[in-house]
Amino acid sequence: MGGIEVRSPRTGEVERLLDPPGENELTARVNALRTAQPTWEARGPEGRAAVLRTWADVLDKHAEALTDALIRDTGRDYESRMETAQVAAMARRWAAAAGPLLAPAERSTALPGIGIETGSRAYPLVGVISPWNFPLLLALIDAIPALAAGCAVLVKPSEVTPRFIAPLLRTIDEVPEIAEVLQVVEGGPETGAAMVGLVDAVCFTGSVATGRLVGEAAQRAFVPVFLELGGKDPAVVLDGADLDRASSAVLWGSVANAGQSCLSIERIYVQDGSHDEFVRRLTAKAESVGLALPGPADGAIGPLIDPGQAAVIGAHLADATAKGATVHTGGRIERHGGGHWIRPTVLTGVDHTMTVMREETFGPLMPVMRFGSADEAVALANDSVYGLSGAVFAADQDTAKALARRLDVGAVSINDAALTALVHEGEKNSFRYSGLGGSRMGEAALRRFVRRQTLITNSATGPDPWWHTP
Repeated sequence: MGGIEVRSPRTGEVERLLDPPGENELTARVNALRTAQPTWEARGPEGRAAVLRTWADVLDKHAEALTDALIRDTGRDYESRMETAQVAAMARRWAAAAGPLLAPAERSTALPGIGIETGSRAYPLVGVISPWNFPLLLALIDAIPALAAGCAVLVKPSEVTPRFIAPLLRTIDEVPEIAEVLQVVEGGPETGAAMVGLVDAVCFTGSVATGRLVGEAAQRAFVPVFLELGGKDPAVVLDGADLDRASSAVLWGSVANAGQSCLSIERIYVQDGSHDEFVRRLTAKAESVGLALPGPADGAIGPLIDPGQAAVIGAHLADATAKGATVHTGGRIERHGGGHWIRPTVLTGVDHTMTVMREETFGPLMPVMRFGSADEAVALANDSVYGLSGAVFAADQDTAKALARRLDVGAVSINDAALTALVHEGEKNSFRYSGLGGSRMGEAALRRFVRRQTLITNSATGPDPWWHTP
């Protein structure tokens, strides 16, 4: 299963080959995790929380090494620092939340003398298959709540960005209790496919095409699967909205991490009266955002992490311009030092016959389409196979919320964009092809990893109850 090349996104050079576990090694790791899991679950929420807090401190101690590895993995600086900080905060957040969420509940029933106590039993082993765009964060966004719930976890990050694994493993090894129940392996698609039949629940983040395969494999293995897939998030800008604020928010929501995020704004609908001024402001701001050259900290737009994405973005641009779209800024794949880059790109004259308005681009493209009425905006925004999230800008919150409630997406940012990347408390489900399974935000993010078990007790005295009568 070896032979997969690990390339630098900035130079394109092959740095090494992956070293995935063989079948016997993977099975041995799974068996070790299963052996350790009952003791981990028996610690209870508070015992596990203490270990997670210790690990968070260790993650902070190794923050520089983790960040350096992420920069080598992705070629960008700011987002790498954000990832490292978010992961330690995530461990502390779930350490605090797990106890109340998992506390057993007792209550009486409609039958006299019969009471119930409902508690939680963790899935023994959770498998996590994570993508390359936020390598550390998305490797652990499911793993940490699963650990807090009492599960053991096996993580297989993307083969495109495996450099962070080594410093992450050093943090795990410093906390023996975590090392017993969390393992991270490198490998390609074959390793991920092999995991599905070895675990009790699967979390996958990635493309719709691969998500379908993972979902089908999980169905055959008869285990639950949680799929976080693609997006084509719309932003709707109504007349009367603050266009300076809207253009800044849409720009950030579209080009953060060079647009390499499932919740990037990828379709922008602006009402007739605001369209031209919005485009003017968006274009001026987009032109001020530079590439991260010569070093990762020297600009906001990093390279395309997976060079294969350059072909996708190039095809979307070619299709749009061939069908009449106008490029206001950006608009071409650049090569610098062996890496693939693209500057923030504003397009107008787009419509839904174009690939750029229908398929996930995963790059810093901002196609802007005008509309007339609010009903038209809703129809356009909902004309998609995706339904991850979106954004609405209006003169007042009530107007924005009224339109937002009509969008077929799991979360809507009001007078801002991509807030779901920063706000972890709000539960949301992915609509349509954007995913399946419980929310990875809010309380449901932890409750996905436990099964509910109820003890039903007859405490009545006296004659046998009526339901014992033959």
